[in-house]
Parts: sequence; C-alpha cells; structure tokens
Amino acid sequence: MATKKTEDAFSLAFDPSNFTDSFREFAEKGAAQSKEAYAKMKTATEEAARTVEATVESAQSGTVELGLKAIDALRANAETSLSHMEALLGVKSFSELVELQAAFIRRQAELAVEQAKTMQEATRKVAENVTKPGKEAAERAMSNLKKS
Repeated sequence: MATKKTEDAFSLAFDPSNFTDSFREFAEKGAAQSKEAYAKMKTATEEAARTVEATVESAQSGTVELGLKAIDALRANAETSLSHMEALLGVKSFSELVELQAAFIRRQAELAVEQAKTMQEATRKVAENVTKPGKEAAERAMSNLKKS
C-alpha cells in the first residue's frame, strides 16, 4: 500500500499534457500581446511620420512666404531710395535738400515700422502653422493615454 501512495503522488505531480497546454496558452498570449504592441507601435510611427511631414511642409511654405515678404520689403526700399535719388538730382537749394532728406528719412522710418509689423505677423503665422501638427499629435497622444 505504501508503494501505491508513492506512485499516485508522483503521477499527480507531473502531467505532461497539462504542462504542454499551459505552455501553449502562455505562448499564444505572448504572441497576441506582441502583435498588439507591434500594431500600436506601427500606428504611432506612421502618425509621427505624418506629423513630421506636415511640419516640414508648413516650414517650407512658411519659409517661402517669409522670403517673398523680405523680397517685397527690399523692392519697396530700393524703389523708395531710387525715387529719392532722382528727387535729389533736381534739388535747387540747400534748404530744399534738407527738407527732401528729412521727408525721406521719415518715410523710411514709417516703412521700416510697417515692414517689421508685416514680417512679425507673417513669422507668428508661420510659427503657428509649423507647430500645429505637433500640438495636435501631442493632444491625440495624451487623449489616447487617458483612454488606456
């Protein structure tokens, strides 16, 4: 009788079919979790790539816009300077020269302020457009984290 109890104890302790089923279940869970993690990582990577593309496109278009505004400012300054030079060629007296020069300096100062405001506004808009995709991506990521 003592030998029978010993045999029963060992036969219950290790059942290979239970071990195989447990290992299979563990492996299947691990594979499913890996697939889920890969899908999430792939989605996040694709979203990050789209965000970077949108940011680069915004930066490129903003750079072009700022460049065009700078060219317009240079053109306006050159035209004003050439007009002033032409007016200086027709000066008949020193007082007319001083008056013409004072008016030119005043116009240039006003133009510089106007151009600075225009460039500042354009730069602000470009900065907003460049950072917008990143902000939206961060907001989506935070809302996804809150849902999880």
